[in-house]
Amino acid sequence: MKPIFNKKDLEKISRVLRVEYKDKGNNYRYLIEQPDNTNHLSLEIYPDIMIGERQGNLITVYTPNSHLQLHFCTGYVVSEMLGEVTFVGECGDRLSGLTIERGGGCSLYANVDSRLLSGDFTQLGPEVMLSGVALSLVEQVLPKSSPK
Repeated sequence: MKPIFNKKDLEKISRVLRVEYKDKGNNYRYLIEQPDNTNHLSLEIYPDIMIGERQGNLITVYTPNSHLQLHFCTGYVVSEMLGEVTFVGECGDRLSGLTIERGGGCSLYANVDSRLLSGDFTQLGPEVMLSGVALSLVEQVLPKSSPK
């Protein structure tokens, strides 16, 4: 797996989240804090590190109540309009996505069938629909061979 996080990528993520990153040596950290202290999180990007016996990209999020990780991140999409960055990892026809919001929120969608991304969302139950809609943004960074 090739590294996907260079200085240009880190700066693009900074612009959308409206925070600067800090180079911590083996990772880059973004600290998102709200003035009213209601939401805050720490996002860490570990580009091209050993994860077990393979190299890959690791995305880690720390919040006051959770610790989330996305192993083997294969791409990301920024949305200035939504004020968020979605990181994606693929395993066969399954996707996992981790969305970080400028306001300090985050969402995790794990093991989602990639065919949901380009399907008819109106045919899905509301409990499933959100993951398909949220991850449909990442379709542009998936390999062309991904199932539709």
